[in-house]
Amino acid sequence: MTSNSEVKRIGIMGGTFDPLHYGHLVAAEMARNEFRLEKVIFIPTGNPPHKMGREITNPEARFQMVKLATEDNLSFGVSRIEIERIGHSYTVDTLRELHQLYPEHEIYFITGSDAFREIFTWKDFESALELCHFIGASRPGFDAEEFMQDLQAAHPEFFTRMHLLEVPALAISSTDIRSRVRKNQPIRYLLPEAVRLYIERESLYQNIL
Repeated sequence: MTSNSEVKRIGIMGGTFDPLHYGHLVAAEMARNEFRLEKVIFIPTGNPPHKMGREITNPEARFQMVKLATEDNLSFGVSRIEIERIGHSYTVDTLRELHQLYPEHEIYFITGSDAFREIFTWKDFESALELCHFIGASRPGFDAEEFMQDLQAAHPEFFTRMHLLEVPALAISSTDIRSRVRKNQPIRYLLPEAVRLYIERESLYQNIL
């Protein structure tokens, strides 16, 4: 029998990444260290159902920004699995596909605390929670005690598969970066320089929030 210390673990960082910033990168690196993940794979969402009503930068541009931001870290990777999928991007479908690709690994899905708290509204969330562990990356001061108590009371079978991780750099947000670009305000040092230059070169976020 394989002991827990011998179980292979892989991290999945899901998100729109519009754009990816240092908060995402710090969260991925902290999760990799804290949960002993062999690798963290960033997966830009393709057609996310929870973002309906807001204009989203085209998937290829978001993929390129993630690729630029992660290429200097051998423990990070990026996948096109969702942006090449037809239709809406549902996490449970991605997890099923990843289990086919990494059958010997435990999967740890890293997401923001807001999405973490909404997991029980996701499509087929029971299957998603059976397929992986979830890590909710939160800003310092985020009070999760009430949520975790509600979680334990309502879904005790999943309680041990949901984890919180405090990440100081999550004070940075993609929404703020898009707004700053639109207002011609500086974004240097909020995200990797290669991503900033890509945004400038492609004239992204000029007319949207």
